[in-house]
Amino acid sequence: MGAEPETERLKDMGSRLARSSLSLTRYIAKAGPGLTMALLLLILHIFQPPFVGSISDLVFDTYQRAHPRPYEDAGVRVVDIDDESIRRLGQWPWPRTDAVRLTDALTNAGAAAIAFDIVFSEPDRTSPARAVEILRQNPEARGDYSEIAALTDHDELLGQAMERGPTVTGYFLTGEANNARPKEHAGVAVSGTPPLDVLREYNGAIVNLPMIGDRASGAGFLSLDAGRDDIIRAVPLIANLDGQIVPSLSLEALRVAQGAGAILVRSTDGSGESGGRGLTEVVAVKTGDLQIPTTGIGELSMYYTAPHPERIVPAWRILQGDLSDAEMRRLFQGQIVFIGTGAQGLRDLRSTPTNAVELGVVIHAQAAEQMILGRFLTRPDWAVGVERALMVVLCLLIALSAPALGALRGGVLAMLALGGVLAGSWFAFRNSGLLLEPIFPALGVVSVYIAITAVSFYREERARSHIHNAFDRYLSPELVDRIARDPGQLELGGEVRQMTVLFSDVRGFSRISERFGPQELISFLINLLTPMTDVLLARKATIDKYIGDAVLAFWNAPLDDPDHEQNAAWAALEMLETLKRLNADNDRDPAWPGQVAIGIGLNTGPCCVGNMGSRQRLSYSLIGDTVNLASRLESLTKAYAVSILVGEDLAARLPGFALIELDIIRVVGRDAPERIFALMGPPEMSSDAAFVETGARMAAALEAYRSRNWAAAEAALETLRGVGTLPGLEGVAGIYAKRVSDFRQSPPPEDWDGISQALEK
Repeated sequence: MGAEPETERLKDMGSRLARSSLSLTRYIAKAGPGLTMALLLLILHIFQPPFVGSISDLVFDTYQRAHPRPYEDAGVRVVDIDDESIRRLGQWPWPRTDAVRLTDALTNAGAAAIAFDIVFSEPDRTSPARAVEILRQNPEARGDYSEIAALTDHDELLGQAMERGPTVTGYFLTGEANNARPKEHAGVAVSGTPPLDVLREYNGAIVNLPMIGDRASGAGFLSLDAGRDDIIRAVPLIANLDGQIVPSLSLEALRVAQGAGAILVRSTDGSGESGGRGLTEVVAVKTGDLQIPTTGIGELSMYYTAPHPERIVPAWRILQGDLSDAEMRRLFQGQIVFIGTGAQGLRDLRSTPTNAVELGVVIHAQAAEQMILGRFLTRPDWAVGVERALMVVLCLLIALSAPALGALRGGVLAMLALGGVLAGSWFAFRNSGLLLEPIFPALGVVSVYIAITAVSFYREERARSHIHNAFDRYLSPELVDRIARDPGQLELGGEVRQMTVLFSDVRGFSRISERFGPQELISFLINLLTPMTDVLLARKATIDKYIGDAVLAFWNAPLDDPDHEQNAAWAALEMLETLKRLNADNDRDPAWPGQVAIGIGLNTGPCCVGNMGSRQRLSYSLIGDTVNLASRLESLTKAYAVSILVGEDLAARLPGFALIELDIIRVVGRDAPERIFALMGPPEMSSDAAFVETGARMAAALEAYRSRNWAAAEAALETLRGVGTLPGLEGVAGIYAKRVSDFRQSPPPEDWDGISQALEK
């Protein structure tokens, strides 16, 4: 006996575990699309395809445009050979003597370094000896101009000026091999393994004339490599020229300005770090007191200011003495000065995140400003790990939460996660200069949510499609849509509504059934009921059921219909018109049983409507006295020989329609009597003279009948068969004639109230 409770307990526990396991399996199946998407994104993050980098670049470009580096005077100036300078001093290239004057003026003003974004690679054609050669070729030349030829060469003069000042010459790096090389002024030292494999590699250079370049205090390359979209987001500080590390113009200018020795390059193995690609990479470069963090390939991630004219001085103002000595010292003393060409046709134009058209010399100057101010954009070595972990966590959060939360609340969660990722990335950029990519975490949130929502939507659509396939042949489209939107409505129960009910039945259907076989009979019913159903649905009816040849339809459920009484009346009239057309079209068709007639009962009142039946099978239907009376009215159409009978409550709600009172009758199974009306036609018929006359004659007959004036009743009934009366009430007149005749022979009791009693359903 003791073992049985224990066995039952174990069975119950097993049953609960099985249900829990099934529930967990279903939940994981719902989260599966999101988990799959998370795995794909993780694989994608590991391989980092190029398009991801492009999207990240656009995000960080947007950050820079939204919050560019605030301009601060870092002791950097740009001398621009602009259009006005060309207009005042003549076409380019200028005589090297102008470069001499410019260099000496800046040197005398106390510039800390003078860096040329110009390469003096060819001899000056205006030098005295070369100018004399040109003069001697003039047919009108007199003399040999030997005194002029003996003057010092302009390139030599520029070399001397370079030697007098803290100058830095620029040169271009090329992929084409040659023997031209810049002079090594201070050299580059490496802490760790030289990172030559990761640096941009060049095999040649375009350098200054030795008499110029060799006398300068330093030399740096000018080459700027744009990205795939030609936007310069990073400036290389060092490069690989035939196995030798060489510095950029901005880095060399900083070295000369500080009077520093060799530039120090710190590589990953020299700093205890490891390269992300298994290679020795660059961590930072150091010159004098300045240490500059770089990317792994030795580039400075640029943090640009908005265009700022204060850093630029036009060259003509210096060369034409527009600036006093005091003003020159104010502008240039202790400054690093970059000289470049911004004139039309000479411009070295580049694109940056903050400026679509920027001078190359300004980019070098901004690089120097960043290094001096220490305003860096850095991507730490832990960034990839944090981004990957964040992506995985958020993907799992959305994948596991969204199925339970649903589309709306899941969408709110996804938006919060997405906003948090973007806000965190922006906060890191804005406050710490950290480049943390929001792309993969954000893409993970969006993709996982979309995947789960899309699959859930697909499943719901399949379920709705199944419901439509199962029910749309039996229910109105509105009801099918409502159930499809909320399948939970398929429950037992109902509600009480004011509704209008229609019963329709084919007259003499038993006789038709005798003439046709089963298949022919079904074909006839389809051909008859299909257009009738079209009429009903067009008038917003809900088809409750087909009972052989009969149709039960109702209005104002499941959707509200404030005009349900009028819609029902119009539907009944249109059904009669449709039947006339069918009889005319099929007059000679042996599959159509001659002139088919129908009777229609209409009633309105409170009904209980909803999903009714058993737990095994439901039917959206209605019950109530209103429904029963509509059925009785349809049956009475046979006795009164009219097509449409309407109950008293409905007649009161059909103002304007052509209605004629026929009787007060107590139907079978109902104690309360009902005043019934024949619906003769639409509202426009109510003003027709024949209808008005017919109504008046019928009213006179009823008044005489109910007052026991049999002679007057017979006379009034006779007029219903006369000229000027609408057809269709002959049967009613016959019924009352028979009653009057019977009452003449056997008068009704004294308490007779004129109410008729139906003898059959």
